[in-house]
Amino acid sequence: MRTVTFLVLEGVDKGRVFRDLPVPVTIGREEGNALRLNDERVSRYHAKIQAEDSDILLTDLDSTNGTRVNGASIQIRRLRPGDQVAIGRSMLLFGTMEEIAARRAGVVSASGGAGAQTVRADELAAAGRLAVAASASARAADAEHHTKAWTAFDSDLPPLPQKLTPAQAARLAEIFDHLHRGLTTAVENIDANEDGTEVRIGFAEWQTIQAVQMLLARYGRSVAEPEG
Repeated sequence: MRTVTFLVLEGVDKGRVFRDLPVPVTIGREEGNALRLNDERVSRYHAKIQAEDSDILLTDLDSTNGTRVNGASIQIRRLRPGDQVAIGRSMLLFGTMEEIAARRAGVVSASGGAGAQTVRADELAAAGRLAVAASASARAADAEHHTKAWTAFDSDLPPLPQKLTPAQAARLAEIFDHLHRGLTTAVENIDANEDGTEVRIGFAEWQTIQAVQMLLARYGRSVAEPEG
């Protein structure tokens, strides 16, 4: 049975993961949708996800405010891991981290050729498993060189501090929200090509991303070297 995974990047449900939903899937704000969003700008039954052969298809169900994929309005669109789906005020990321890593590896390997590489679903799953194994190998290799390869796999995420006081938790949430808002601002007007293999951002947006990077560096130094 085909399944799909979505991570909510923006909106009231920000941070929620809808993992391994069996297709077909409907998206909307009404109870009864497998992917239900708490967003008043999302229609009761806004869009549906279905599988056809090796493709995952997203169809807008004549919603009031429409559906966008990688910034472009759509009626029906084939989804690929890493695509961003905008529904109402919510932004969804399609695919697991392993599937996205596998697609990225395929795009990079095809970048020297004449066109983008097409990866079947079974190949994508196998590539995802290879990506996880490669991540483990990379971590082992990095240990020898005292560096760390960056991934978004759950197994690589540093743990959050536990037993925070309510005030500490509130301050940490404010920091995360501020940085998240900066990145959201930088990527909300992305310009992607038809198959989503290339994305352009403007100079102002690039500067915003660098500003978030700078703030993270400052916060890291403040934690390591607190004043007073």
